[in-house]
Amino acid sequence: PLTNQALTNPTVTNYVETLYAPAAGSSFTVSLTNGTVQRFTTNANTTITLPASSAGKSFIVMVQYGGAHTLTWSGGSTLKWNAGVTPTPTSANGKIDIFTFFQDGTNTYGSTFGQNF
Repeated sequence: PLTNQALTNPTVTNYVETLYAPAAGSSFTVSLTNGTVQRFTTNANTTITLPASSAGKSFIVMVQYGGAHTLTWSGGSTLKWNAGVTPTPTSANGKIDIFTFFQDGTNTYGSTFGQNF
């Protein structure tokens, strides 16, 4: 496998990213060593902890609600949301919200890809 290798202007077609989906719980720490697409199912009010900002990183977090649970993001002052407003979670049993994150090495920028799927 390629590890820590630079690819210049590659063309990649028909690739599949691994979906990391741990057991349901009330807390989830996003670890990018598990992949850049992660789905977590809540079973209580939940805190999601994001990784420290690393320049050029991007990732997706899908939240599936196991009930009417609140969602709290842990990222401190370096987590920035569009217009400075943290999105309101759908919080309905069986529904999924999808969030995207981009990092510049200082901040993590979060946005809602879509909600209430």
